[in-house]
Amino acid sequence: MGKAPSLGSDMVFLDLEDACAPKEKVAARGKVVEAIKTHDWADKVLCVRINDWSTKWTAYDIMEVVGNAGERLDEIMLPKVENAAQIQATDMLLRQVEIAAGLPIGHIGIEAQIETTRGLINVEEICGASPRLETIIFGPADFAASMEIPVLTGGVQIPDYPGDHFHYVFSKILMAGRANGIQVIDGPYLYIRDSNGFRDYCKRTRTLGFDGKWALHPDQVAILNEVFSPTQEQFDKAYDILDAYRKATEDEGKGAVMFGDEMIDEASRKMATKFLSRGERAGLKRSPA
Repeated sequence: MGKAPSLGSDMVFLDLEDACAPKEKVAARGKVVEAIKTHDWADKVLCVRINDWSTKWTAYDIMEVVGNAGERLDEIMLPKVENAAQIQATDMLLRQVEIAAGLPIGHIGIEAQIETTRGLINVEEICGASPRLETIIFGPADFAASMEIPVLTGGVQIPDYPGDHFHYVFSKILMAGRANGIQVIDGPYLYIRDSNGFRDYCKRTRTLGFDGKWALHPDQVAILNEVFSPTQEQFDKAYDILDAYRKATEDEGKGAVMFGDEMIDEASRKMATKFLSRGERAGLKRSPA
């Protein structure tokens, strides 16, 4: 918790679930609240991962952490979500806690992790279960266990499989998230010192359209920021496409126009706008003409 504020990540979550031993979970709530209140988190999105609804800790995690953390806490993360009802229950409890704590109703967002076969089957209804839901996340290790995939490390490539064994999972979660207007994030890569393997897996989900991926170690943050941000060349091209399309539609009355060797139209504008907004968030500026 002491290192987290200084990392170059967009978001940080403090963990009451897998990173916290069962006998420490109750005491950890107070430590998390203190860290939220006393550390300088700057403009990072700040989240706490609570325990899932199959445990005895979930409701008390919400009541004690959200009830005492104040307005700086942005979200809670709910792991092992299997149906829409679990999101709805979280939403209703958050509303009660917000009222009791004097927080604006709806202040706390929800991030949901898909980590089981049942969760994947129900991911469409999960993604539409609450207006609080901001992000859907794939949890590869628990999912591998749920599927009984014969591996001992989750979230990494399986050499014996001719392709990416999670491709269908990635695509299904991505479509459910996009259909409901929420962020889609890939989970951890567990080989901490395998930078090349980590970069490869980042590129897989980035190419599909994911918004980001987890970092388990500070060394992974720089790779994430590089892979999930547009290059300067892509950023400049997006600007050029928007300029050309604006000129074609506003000055020339055309709905489509040639841009070098390619035809651009309204779909091109939409794609370029996504690159532009992502690049601006990464701090890119248009290159001088």
